[in-house]
Amino acid sequence: MQNDTAERILDAANALLVDRGYSAFSYADIAATVNIRKASIHHHFPTKAGLVVAVLRRHRERISQGMEALDAEIDNPAVRIKNYLKYWEECIEGKTVSFCIGALLGAELPSLPVEVQAEVQLHFSLLTAWFEKTLKSGCKSRTLTLQESVATEAQLLIAVMHGGMLSARATKNVKVFRSVTHAALDRISLVHS
Repeated sequence: MQNDTAERILDAANALLVDRGYSAFSYADIAATVNIRKASIHHHFPTKAGLVVAVLRRHRERISQGMEALDAEIDNPAVRIKNYLKYWEECIEGKTVSFCIGALLGAELPSLPVEVQAEVQLHFSLLTAWFEKTLKSGCKSRTLTLQESVATEAQLLIAVMHGGMLSARATKNVKVFRSVTHAALDRISLVHS
């Protein structure tokens, strides 16, 4: 039961972060969402920063597991990237997760507590490492033809993906995300969307 409560708190905090950002949610909001007392939240997560660190760690672990599954299941690196982007497209379209929590908190980085900043940076490090590794593999297998360095192309894909999330949120139109991410991948890929 205790782990279930902690998971429900993390779920509520994640949803509130995506909806409002770091500064605009409180333990009272979580208590109302989960239907528990604030003291119960403090029992599991004594500080808001600690709670958000836990949310980010769980998010990063899930993304890492998804990337590992893509690596294990799909030989073609271009198709791996395409499927990673498609995952986010489906999340946005299905309204399950409209925005990557790491990207969202990255926009708030200067105002975040130091321990939260560190977790956001780890999130971006994970993304960068996976995209770079996948792009290198794509060059080696000749499924990708990069126009810039691996590092630049990785950052371009990450920026387009997160920018596409922001544009889709602002316009309430998943087609914006789809069109910009497909265009970014199509410019370097022999596997077109």
